[in-house]
Amino acid sequence: MKRTRTAALTVAAAAAALAPLLGQAATAAQGTYLQDPAGADKAMKSLWTKDEMHKVEAQLRFYPGIRYKTVPRPGHPAAPDHERRTGDPKTLAWEPEFDFGWAVSDSLLVKKAVTTKDGRHPIVLHATVRSASRGTAVEVHRELADRPATGREKVPGGKRIACDTGEYTVEWSVTRTGYGTLRGSMPWNSSCENHRTAFSAEHRGH
Repeated sequence: MKRTRTAALTVAAAAAALAPLLGQAATAAQGTYLQDPAGADKAMKSLWTKDEMHKVEAQLRFYPGIRYKTVPRPGHPAAPDHERRTGDPKTLAWEPEFDFGWAVSDSLLVKKAVTTKDGRHPIVLHATVRSASRGTAVEVHRELADRPATGREKVPGGKRIACDTGEYTVEWSVTRTGYGTLRGSMPWNSSCENHRTAFSAEHRGH
């Protein structure tokens, strides 16, 4: 099963997602993400503690987050004085965001049975985007205290990755302190070709 929530953006979908914020950098295709483990929205990796009384589940959604700036273009022939702005393909870049999900279950009396998702928990989140040469492009780390048994946390990457710089690997982990750590990884391609095609379609459409 594909790791992407949706297949590669079609030209029409990409063009719609790239609707610019005039005069500013804009974020596009925020609804498109890679998920580990792949599958349904609620798919989770899981582990039990050695005494089989506590279960930890976790998931990562990786939002590549395409960014760009807009530039002025000539107006429509019917209104040549009306300036419009379109995306500038020269300014395309990625700015990732990481969306972690977790669930912590505790058995009351019987191992791996009659579990509850109650209480507050210490949760540690970590993710790294690595290049093919194993260099670190983006890395995030967040320690959360007193969090509910089920939850999500979005963590911005804080750095940009240039378009078309090859294949990357997204590595991640979620730790419930005292219970254990779940880890995962997934590939990501930094190609911006779909977005360039969308810009071209937008330009031709006016």
